[in-house]
Amino acid sequence: MPHNAPIATSPRLILGSSSAYRKELLGRLGLPFESMTPDIDESPRPGEAPDATALRLAREKAAAVAARAGAALVIGSDQVATLDGEQIGKPGDHANALKQLQKMRGREVVFHTALCLWDGRRADAAQAAQVCNVQTLVRFRDLPDTELDAYLRIEQPYDCAGSAKNEGLGIAILESIRSDDPTALTGLPLIALTGMLRAAGVGFFGLPAR
Repeated sequence: MPHNAPIATSPRLILGSSSAYRKELLGRLGLPFESMTPDIDESPRPGEAPDATALRLAREKAAAVAARAGAALVIGSDQVATLDGEQIGKPGDHANALKQLQKMRGREVVFHTALCLWDGRRADAAQAAQVCNVQTLVRFRDLPDTELDAYLRIEQPYDCAGSAKNEGLGIAILESIRSDDPTALTGLPLIALTGMLRAAGVGFFGLPAR
């Protein structure tokens, strides 16, 4: 949802997440930012489509932090992985991660990475949020259990939907990645985010916004 006219101020920038992955990605932009934990219920709703879940949670995370932050720009993001339309959550432990990888090997998984930039300077909540969903198509290699088990014991990606860290050793179990935004799979689509920030009046490279 692009805005018609950016507001010419330099607001606080807040990442509505405690994720180390998202903090590292946002840090690449060279903009000062804070981080706050949204503390919301991230459970999908019955019958909710995967992309709808991701978009709703990204918006709810941003809105929850914005309610405490005042006139700030708040970034909310959420990712839902799906196989044949079924949501794949974070495995939590080794056994569940192995089951996920066994189910996904040789197959294509769709990752929905939703993004919301909430502009707390805008009084109208309907105009405060810019939202989008970036899809990434990931094909997993058809690997034997021994390799999948060995990978998991080395990297322990139990907090990652899909049980693989593409920014780490997990790249070795992937066959292909297709996306318009290369950082979306890691959890924060920076191409989409920089566009939203520009629309909100944020400048880059140490220069004022255009």
